[in-house]
This record gives sequence, structure tokens and C-alpha cells, in this order.
Amino acid sequence: MPPLLRRSLLLFHALRFGARLIWLAAPREHKLHWMITLVKRVHATEGGRDSLHSLLPTLGPLASTFMQSLAERPELATGTLHDAFDAIGRMEAPLPPHEVEPALAGALGRPLTGLFTRVDLLPARSGFAEQTHLARLAEPVNGHRDIAIKFVRAAQVEQIGDELALLRWVARWLEKFSRDARRLQVRALAQSFTEDVLRRFDLRAEAANLSQTGHHFDGDKRLVVPDVIWDLCTAQTLAVQHLDTVSATNLPGLLQHRIKLAPLATHIVEVVTEQAFEHGFFHATFDAEHVRVSVEPETLGRIVLAQFAVMSSLSSHEREFFVHGATAMFEQDYGRLADLHREAGHVESTTRTEVLEAELRRRSEAHFAAEPEDRTAGALFHHLLHAVLPFEGGTVSPRLATAQRSFQQAEALARALHPGVDTWNVARTVLAGIAQRDIDHRGWIKRIAQEVPHLAHMLPRLPQLAVRYLQRQHDAAGSRQHTQLLREIGIEYRRTRFLLWACAVCGGLLGAGAVLLTR
Repeated sequence: MPPLLRRSLLLFHALRFGARLIWLAAPREHKLHWMITLVKRVHATEGGRDSLHSLLPTLGPLASTFMQSLAERPELATGTLHDAFDAIGRMEAPLPPHEVEPALAGALGRPLTGLFTRVDLLPARSGFAEQTHLARLAEPVNGHRDIAIKFVRAAQVEQIGDELALLRWVARWLEKFSRDARRLQVRALAQSFTEDVLRRFDLRAEAANLSQTGHHFDGDKRLVVPDVIWDLCTAQTLAVQHLDTVSATNLPGLLQHRIKLAPLATHIVEVVTEQAFEHGFFHATFDAEHVRVSVEPETLGRIVLAQFAVMSSLSSHEREFFVHGATAMFEQDYGRLADLHREAGHVESTTRTEVLEAELRRRSEAHFAAEPEDRTAGALFHHLLHAVLPFEGGTVSPRLATAQRSFQQAEALARALHPGVDTWNVARTVLAGIAQRDIDHRGWIKRIAQEVPHLAHMLPRLPQLAVRYLQRQHDAAGSRQHTQLLREIGIEYRRTRFLLWACAVCGGLLGAGAVLLTR
């Protein structure tokens, strides 16, 4: 279809269904992308789905799957978009073997001859506009010869970019024709959606996320993070150390390699909890199917996390709120938790503590009354965050909601691996340890270390600051003395003037008396 006709038809659909309907269908907590709600309205009409797919052959199926996931989990746009990517990725056909080598050479920007001794032409994994192959380097890098290299399919990414540009063009025209569209800033929403989609294909950023996670868990015996081969990483390729693994959901495979399921389930909950609430850098789209377990002799049974394209982070204030709030929740100290919510700005400052405390108690006590094997910490954490929603101005950070969702998925995976694992007490112990480290000498040392760069600039200036302080004190003292002197001079001036007037009056009276006596 010619580009001009595609634009005209898409603009017609957008104007037909209206920006107001797009906005009203969006969840209250998240200003979801206008395109997704437009798809929802189009799907309500006969033949609308086919029309959209013909206009947007790549993004149309993605938007359809996104909308279906969004209907199930409307509070988490990021996670549902990831679910849509994953669902579409399973239906994507990888490049045929004879096109793999030219595509990989184009992504690397150099020929494969002399770089690899072997490249498997059949992908180990294929996703939406990307695929992963195993290869062997001609020369080892950092002691690694066998690697996994992922590259994006350039032609498909180019088509996605073209369709995203088409959506932004429609958004510009919507703002020209519709006052509601200008008020809702649909151009900014379309640009945000474009960035969300395209950043999943920036493999250099994914390599950086992988490397930072490896730094956070350096030396940890519970998981292994593959080393990044930076020499082969570009914006379109990601090369990492290859590890022999099995999926964490493959129970027969785990048992075949004699991997103990109880410790593995415990480690999954511990790692995800520490990743989010201690390091503050975590998988925003935790997917059980992407969690793998190493079966190599040196790292047997360790967790191997994958898919670092979509990461999220928590600020220090968000982490402190969740850690100390969860600790208060486990201790059933709802009054302290209500105060933490108000201090964090999750409710209006005028919200009464006892009312919020009652809402938290009403939601949470049922979990404490359940049998230990039926209690789930993820459900309790859901109430920890969402109990503020019924109150005026009640809202929590979407990143906290994403972290809670990741924990809940990790807990579900742990229970699937070993139903007897006590995830409640595992989470309670880990969070209590983080809270303890935050308030004891380790927390003090950490905060002092954060202030050291500022002290390094301040210490050389201390003599100058001391001189300035003394000068100000001296000037202040001189000013006080000057004011006191002026005050005393004023008093003496008034006394002298009074005496002069008294002398004048007395002299006048004496003169008048002398004149009267001489008569």
C-alpha cells in the first residue's frame, strides 16, 4: 500500500474514533499510549483488526497482543508490552540459514572470516525482530571461546521504525484537528511509545545492563552472570559467554542433572528480592521462561538470568520505603506503615492515620491467618502498595508496582519448582537483613562514602571558610559596638539638650524675677 494512502487511512481511523475515547479507555494510574486504545476501538468494529493489520503489518499484531494483555493486567503497561513482545516473538519466523551469515556480518560491520571458526546457522532462540546463535571464536576473548551472539534483523527493525514514524505523523495531525488531542499531548505519548519499542533493539544498552548486574552480584554463589564480549557488541549485536543451561521450568531436565530444587527455589526469591530492593536495579519484565539454570560442572545449579533489554530502577527513597514498609507489614505494625505512606507522599498529608491503618489491617490480616503453606508474600506486598488507592490522591510509583510484580512472578516460579518452599519467611528474612544493613554501621559507612566526594571538595576550602567566618564575626562585633556607641551618643545628646533648655528656662525665670524686684 502506498505510504500516502496508509497515512490517510490511519488518520481517518484516528479521527473517527476520537482522542477523547482513547483517553477515557486508559487506566487512571497510567497514561497509556493512544495507539493501544485506538486499536481497542478499531477491534470493536467488524473487520477493524484486519484493516489495522494491513495498515501496520508489523506493529498491528503487536498492538493486538498488547491490548489483550493490558485487559488482564491494566496496572502495568511495561509488563504487558513485554508480554506482547514475547507472544509475537514466538510466532516470528527466524531468518533462513543461508541469510544468517550476511545478516550477522552486516550487524557486526565486518566479515566473519577469521573471527569465528563456527557459527550455528539454526538459532538457539528467536524473538521479535531478533535471534540468537551459538558460535566459536577463532581466538579466545577473556578466556572464552564459545559464545552466544544475538543480533537484530535489520530489515524488520527498519519496517518497525517506518510504522512508528507513521504513528507519530498521525499524532501530529490529531493535535492539529483536535483540542482534546492537544490537551492529552498525543504526540508525546506516541514518542514515548516509539522509545519503548526501539530501546528493546539497542543491544549495546542490554550489554551494559548485563554487565552492571554482574558487578552487583560479583562473587555470589547463587547465580552466574555471563561475561560480555565487548569487542563484538554493537547497537545491533550482543555477544556473551555461552553457558550450558536448562530452563528453570524444565523439571525433568533439572532432576536429570541432579539439581536440588529446594535451594534453587529459595535462591530465586532471594536474588530477585536483593536485585530490586537492595541494588535497586532489576528486571522490569521477570519471565519464568527466561530463567535458566547452569548445568556446567563449575557452576552447576546456579541461576542464569537472561533478557536484560528491559530493566528498571528504584530510587533510594523508594527502596527505603518498600524495605521498611514490608518489615512493618510483616510485624503487623500498620500504624508505622501508614506513617511511611504519608511521609512518602502516597496519600494526602491530611489523611488520617487511623483510617489508613484500618484499611491496611483489613486487607492484610487474612494473609496472616492463613496456613503457612498458603501464605504468599507477593500478595501481601500487593496490599502494601495498593491499599492507598481508595484514598484521595492515593498512588504509588509505577516502578514500585513493577518491582512487586517481578517479586510475585519469582515467588510463583519458586513454588512451582518446590511447593514446600517457605517464600514468606525467605522474603521476610531477606528484607529484614536489608533493613538491618541500612540502619546499622554498614548503612552509616555507605552514607559517609556517598558524602566523601563532597568532602574532598570541601576540606581544602576549610581555612578560607574559617577566615570568612571570623571576618563575619568581627564585622558583626564591630557593628554591635558601633550601634552601642551611637546609642550612647544619642542619650548624651538628649541629656545635654535637656540641661540647656533647663538652664535657659531657669535663667529666664531668674531674669524676670530680678526685673520685678528692682521696681
